[in-house]
Amino acid sequence: MSKRTLALAAATLVSIIYGVTFTIAKDVMPAYIKPFGFIALRVGISAVLFWIVAPLFSQQKIDRADFPRIIASAFFGVAFNMLTFFEGLSQTSPIMASVLMVTTPIIVLVLSAIIMKEKIIGKKAFGIVLGLIGTVLLILYGKSVKGADNALWGNFLVFVNAVSYGLYLILVKKLMDKYNAFAFVKWIYLFGFIMVLPFGWQQLEVVQWALLPTNIYLKVGFVVLLSTFLTYLLNLLSMRELKPTTVAVFIYLQPFFATLFAIGLGKDNLDWVKVGSAALIFVGVYLVTRPVKKPIA
Repeated sequence: MSKRTLALAAATLVSIIYGVTFTIAKDVMPAYIKPFGFIALRVGISAVLFWIVAPLFSQQKIDRADFPRIIASAFFGVAFNMLTFFEGLSQTSPIMASVLMVTTPIIVLVLSAIIMKEKIIGKKAFGIVLGLIGTVLLILYGKSVKGADNALWGNFLVFVNAVSYGLYLILVKKLMDKYNAFAFVKWIYLFGFIMVLPFGWQQLEVVQWALLPTNIYLKVGFVVLLSTFLTYLLNLLSMRELKPTTVAVFIYLQPFFATLFAIGLGKDNLDWVKVGSAALIFVGVYLVTRPVKKPIA
C-alpha cells in the first residue's frame, strides 16, 4: 500500500470520527459542559497526551525561527477556529453551520492560489463544486431545518472558523515538510490551550463532575481521545503526502458519515436525496484527490 493511499485512508477515518462526534458531543454540551469549557478540556487533556507521547516518536528540536509559525498555527488551527465555531453554532442552526463549514476546501484553494501560488486545475475545481453541491443537498434536504435567534451573527462566526481552519492547513504544511509531526504538535496544543483557557476556565469551574453520568464521561473521553487527539495526528500524517486542498475536501464526507451514524441509531432514514448526495460527494472527493499526471517531455 502506497504512502498516498495510507494518507487518503487516514483522512477518511478522520471524517468518520468527526461524523460520529457531532451526535456524541451534542449529548455533552451544553447540558453538562458548556462549549468553551468543553473546548478548554479537550485542548488541555490533548496537550498533556501529546507531550507524553511525542518523545517516544521524535527527538527533533524546533528552530526558534519557526515558533511564530507554530503560534499562528495554534491560533488558527486550535483556539480561534474552535471558539468561533462553537459560539457560532450556538447562535445559528446546525444546518447552516454545516453548509458554511464545507466552504473550507474552496477557501483553502483560493488561499493556496494567493499564498502558495498553487494553480487551480480544472478537474480539482470541478470536484470541489460537485462535493459542495452534494453536501448542501444532503444537509438541506436530508435533515429538518430548525430556526435560530441570531442566525446572521452565528453564520458569520462559522464562516470565520472555516477561513481560520483554511489558513491553518496552509501554515502547518511547511512545518510538516520540515519536522516530524510529533515534534511540533505538542507545541501547537500547548499554545492553543493557553489561548482558550481564559475563555473556558469559568465554564469548567461550574461543572458538577460528581454528578456526571458514566455515559457522559465515556462520551467526553471519545471526544478528547479520538475526536481531538487521534484525528489531529491523522490529519497531520495525511498532510505529509497530500496537498492542503486535498485534505480540506474530506470535510465533505463528515455530514455523510454523520447521516449513516444517525440511520444506524434509528434517528434517520435513507432516501434518494441522501443516495444522490453521497454519489456527488464521492465523485467530488475522487476528482480532488486524483493525482495530476505530469506531461511527458
